[in-house]
Amino acid sequence: MASSPTQEASARAQSAPVADGTEAPGSLSHGLKQRHLSMIALGGVIGAGLFVGSGKGIAAAGPAIVLAFAASGLLVMLVMRMLGEMSAAHPASGSFSVHAERALGPWAGFTAGWIFWVLLCVAVAAEAIAAAEIMLTWLPGTEMWMWVALFMAVFCTTNLASVRNFGEYEFWFAALKVFAIVAFLLIGGAAILGLLPGTDAPGTANLTGNGGFLPQGTDGLIVGLLASVFAYGGLETVTIAAAESKDPVRGVAKAVRTAMWRIAVFYVGSMAVIVTLIPWDDESLLSGPYAAVLDHIGVPAAGEVMKIVVLVALLSAMNANIYGASRMAYSLVRRGEGPRFLGRISGGVPRHAVVASSAFGFFAVLLSFWWPQTVFQWLLNMVGAAVLVVWGFIAVSQLRTRRRLEREAPERLVVRMWAFPVLTWVALAAIVGILLLMLRDGSTRVQLASTGGLTLALALVGLARQRLAARATHS
Repeated sequence: MASSPTQEASARAQSAPVADGTEAPGSLSHGLKQRHLSMIALGGVIGAGLFVGSGKGIAAAGPAIVLAFAASGLLVMLVMRMLGEMSAAHPASGSFSVHAERALGPWAGFTAGWIFWVLLCVAVAAEAIAAAEIMLTWLPGTEMWMWVALFMAVFCTTNLASVRNFGEYEFWFAALKVFAIVAFLLIGGAAILGLLPGTDAPGTANLTGNGGFLPQGTDGLIVGLLASVFAYGGLETVTIAAAESKDPVRGVAKAVRTAMWRIAVFYVGSMAVIVTLIPWDDESLLSGPYAAVLDHIGVPAAGEVMKIVVLVALLSAMNANIYGASRMAYSLVRRGEGPRFLGRISGGVPRHAVVASSAFGFFAVLLSFWWPQTVFQWLLNMVGAAVLVVWGFIAVSQLRTRRRLEREAPERLVVRMWAFPVLTWVALAAIVGILLLMLRDGSTRVQLASTGGLTLALALVGLARQRLAARATHS
């Protein structure tokens, strides 16, 4: 059941400025500049999952991790193209949740939005803990809870102040991450060519030795593929942020159109440099592949430098996730899909939603201290496959939205999905295929079951709310 015209108008009104260009009373601010959006989009693909988590993928897939990141990168490009098409046509702070509601009905917007909110809040907790652990290596006499409380307070406060604060913090965080990874690629490229003093060109020895390019067969490649898929999380934030820029259509279009080279250079390029310079089975890769490579080629203080970069990546993710969670909660509430008090705007910022999102993240941190092996692990499992659920909603929504736009408003198709509908169906099939691959391993099977249970519960609640609203309308 598609959403009603009234619901669609309400969704459009979430971020719309009034005719004279000033902000409508009670609306979100439009304080993000194009440079903010460009750097958010650029930095969104460079997270702690890439700097640290990719080590497990390399250990499983060997040099073939390059193929795993390339394959999952192609899927992400298709998803972002679909999301970009819909977001350029209908910019909204709820992004894919609003698109799902337009295309499939309120239950879909409710399900996609709230599962994404839970995912971001749990991610904030995990990132706060990881950032605190880094601080403890430098200041071992301090307590972890002190750093967690400090980080949560800082980013809650910056998000409460104004959207421009979020944009500025994220701009400089992303700039540092981009600088770090570009420097890594330049240094690594020079080492591969034998241009660094005291190093010899490795040739293809690490790519073909130690068991060959695919040392652990297709099973290892599958594990590497799953690891690479979840390393790409965070790209969706730019379509949420675009609704608070002065030119959201241009911002989304530019971000989506540059996604291909960002993914190719930062992810696939990094993996190619790593597995060319260091044996895939080197144990140091597990603690951080970038630091391991820099140590291997003799870059001084590489480990400490990468700690700083990873800390910045974690803090950047915390900042972006609190922002994204608060805007998603605000969007859901404005469409009648959550507690009304979360939808109040003050100074162009949904401050109640910011506090609620930060509070949930901080509570999850407390759970990690109290029950690290039970409750917090259950939370992590619960959202383990959530990004795939969101991508599935994006693909199905785009199939329906594109047809509607072609009939009713073709001028809104500023960004177009490539080879529609063939590549949309290819992306949807790939998402389903990855979900099925998660059944092969015990840990990912638990994540799939937990996320599936959460999705089903949210969908049932969303359907019940939709039916109640329909009865109230007809009565």
